[in-house]
Amino acid sequence: MTKVEYKHTEIAVKKQLGQNFLTDRNITRKIVRLSGAEPEEHILEIGPGFGALTKEIIEICPSFTVVEKDPKLAAFIRTEYPQLNVIEADFLKIDLEAVAGGRKLRILGNIPYSITSPILFRLLENRHCFMHATLMMQHEVAMRIVAVPSTKEYGILAVQLQAFFEVSYGFKVGRKVFKPQPGVDSAVITITPKEQVPLSDPEGFSHFVRCAFHQRRKTLLNNLKESYNLDAVPAEVLKLRAEALTIEEFFILFKEMKPKILS
Repeated sequence: MTKVEYKHTEIAVKKQLGQNFLTDRNITRKIVRLSGAEPEEHILEIGPGFGALTKEIIEICPSFTVVEKDPKLAAFIRTEYPQLNVIEADFLKIDLEAVAGGRKLRILGNIPYSITSPILFRLLENRHCFMHATLMMQHEVAMRIVAVPSTKEYGILAVQLQAFFEVSYGFKVGRKVFKPQPGVDSAVITITPKEQVPLSDPEGFSHFVRCAFHQRRKTLLNNLKESYNLDAVPAEVLKLRAEALTIEEFFILFKEMKPKILS
């Protein structure tokens, strides 16, 4: 069992929580600069751990909110930074609207590899609650989020997130600046909710994107014909694969189709 100790607090690293602690202060400073955080903003940090990023955020904003699931780490943050509002809970289960309290959040976090996608989709569902998020994650996942059409990385994650957010790749973070050292590199990205999205049915669009990419090697016709009426869609479009479409083309295609009513 791997153990990490810092300032007389020792924890057994929990793989299920994806605990890899950042040790390079240059990286944490760079993350906070990239975030654009301002002193009077409503800031939320996801998973502060031993406070590597927390320490840098405090330099700008002396009082903010952190969410930490591990009881020992939550106690450490309360002791080390008594001015902070510590929510000891699973980020995936907290009420983000209640945390926001009518003020849009600026979110920062070194998010666990094991639950990166659930966190991203949680943010997608609650995009009305925050103005901007700066997140460190597995490099491979970051590349899938910022991917462009007709690449192997471009898929459901890219389309779902780019449809509703402006996404930007910040910088790569090598594995050697973490303890314990993970087997992969990380990257920092930013996501900003779009002010206008040309969709009246976001949930329906999400289902449509999943269907379109159901089997990557198949055409849109083969992936969509069981679930949608495709009569209004040009034949040349249906011959394409989902990975060939831009976000705007996904919007257009979604408007041209009607779901089949299954008896």
